[in-house]
Amino acid sequence: MTTTASHHLSPAFPGRAPWGTASKLRAWQQGALDKYIQTQPRDFLAVATPGAGKTTFALTLASWLLHHHVVQQVTVVAPTEHLKKQWAEAAARIGIRLDPEYSAGPLSREYHGVAVTYAGVGVRPMLHRNRCEQRKTLVILDEIHHAGDSRSWGEACLEAFDPATRRLALTGTPFRSDTNPIPFVTYEEGNDGIRRSSADYTYGYGHALGDGVVRPVIFLSYSGNMRWRTKAGDEIAAKLGEPMTKDAISQAWRTALDPRGDWMPNVLRAADQRLTEVRKGIPDAGGLVIAADQDSARAYAKLIREITGTKATLVLSDDAGASKNIDTFSGNTDRWMVAVRMVSEGVDVPRLAVGVYATTISTPLFFAQAVGRFVRSRRRGETASVFLPTIPYLLGFANEMEVERDHVLDRPKKAGEDDDPYAQSEKEMEEANRQEDEDTGEDEQMSFEALESDAVFDRVLYDGAEFGMQAHPGSEEEQDYLGIPGLLEPDQVQLLLQKRQSRQIAHSRRKPDADADLLELPAERRPVVSHKELLELRRSLNTMVGAYVHQSGKPHGVIHTELRRVCGGPPSAEATAGQLQERIKKVQEWATRMR
Repeated sequence: MTTTASHHLSPAFPGRAPWGTASKLRAWQQGALDKYIQTQPRDFLAVATPGAGKTTFALTLASWLLHHHVVQQVTVVAPTEHLKKQWAEAAARIGIRLDPEYSAGPLSREYHGVAVTYAGVGVRPMLHRNRCEQRKTLVILDEIHHAGDSRSWGEACLEAFDPATRRLALTGTPFRSDTNPIPFVTYEEGNDGIRRSSADYTYGYGHALGDGVVRPVIFLSYSGNMRWRTKAGDEIAAKLGEPMTKDAISQAWRTALDPRGDWMPNVLRAADQRLTEVRKGIPDAGGLVIAADQDSARAYAKLIREITGTKATLVLSDDAGASKNIDTFSGNTDRWMVAVRMVSEGVDVPRLAVGVYATTISTPLFFAQAVGRFVRSRRRGETASVFLPTIPYLLGFANEMEVERDHVLDRPKKAGEDDDPYAQSEKEMEEANRQEDEDTGEDEQMSFEALESDAVFDRVLYDGAEFGMQAHPGSEEEQDYLGIPGLLEPDQVQLLLQKRQSRQIAHSRRKPDADADLLELPAERRPVVSHKELLELRRSLNTMVGAYVHQSGKPHGVIHTELRRVCGGPPSAEATAGQLQERIKKVQEWATRMR
């Protein structure tokens, strides 16, 4: 079949408007559609950054396949109850009628298909297999990485949709920390012997940013002093972001997020101030706080009311009331919504422009999906801002927004690779998700007690570069960044951040010539270091450490710990260019002495 997507076709269904043509599609959507129609594959994996418009592409393709009688019905599989309803509503707008309430039995003739969840398929895979065997079916697997969340879900999807005529897999984040294969995804072995997922069409964040399809994201990181009591009764004090054990990192992080301390109120106050600035250019801009559990969400909503004088929309679970709350917030001009995990993925609220990452989930997949809630662009120039704690792994994710990843099945550890104590497995994240709507249990309360916290504005991260200096909330330095306009092109954001950094450095050193200041600063204090340069420095450090491992006989982790002790600074994921260079120099000194 050689028909192209750009042809003007008659309506797909009687009494309906014609299906979407090229004039209604973004360039990447048209490109993906043309590639599919030219190749006519049974399986097709489209990877597009959150906010790029995967739903529009998929439904346009579904309309084309139905119109050309390639398939007779459509099944959409989504991660959540809210998303399956969102899919049904979007499909109805182009004349495809999907039943989001389908559970069993014959489907009413008024529908062209069904919208279900992965959990629903897991419960009754044979029901969906029979439907695929009875009629030619297109299966759209939204955020297909969820089919790897549980072996039972993956096996159910394989059993249910193996007979499908066509399968379209969609995701904005094809990577996972585990090595469970994702159904209907092709894995190709590279020259290094490692198998990685292979997409048929990829549209990354960097490309989408250049096209104006998504907003530039400014990350504002906050540190601060934390104090907590352990289960053994010991009182611990530490600064958020400083090197410490995995347990201490977790407890310091949770202390920061405790609504009874000062960290969360100060960060929420700063985020609301940022939202006020953004709303000067985007009057209906909204904010979202992603909370770890119901109790925290309620407490954050109460804090927001005290700070702003207005009520926040509260979203606690995937029930009908939660979906209604999301829809209501999406259509009004209220300032804030507070939610647990369900809003982190796929939920379409285009006016969200300011976010607070107030959960301890630290997988790259979850982080990317959470940030994806804020990047959807409605017009050129809109910017997004995300507030987060100074946790090395989160800062690493923020610095690598444009890095495209694939799902890796084989993950041998490289020589000199720095152990990361902050990463969670998807299994741990799933457990956290299952407990998202449960109140904190007595055992959890007994294992840890947050005592006090304060907030310190740490830095701004944008496009792999870091800006700013540590300052208390309300300081001139913090206000400088909170006052960034809400309407700026990506290159304007970079230029403005550079100017602000230059002015702050000049002011702090009490010299009038900011440019001279910058030239005199050591590398780690200069305002712009690209993420590519940082990645290269980390690779060089790991290579040096790997060589020194063989020379000294010491484990990698011991060497990295000693480098942090001697040179100071955080783990490699958070270290600045200057800190990495200093560690490289130190390893070279050690190696020279042993020769």
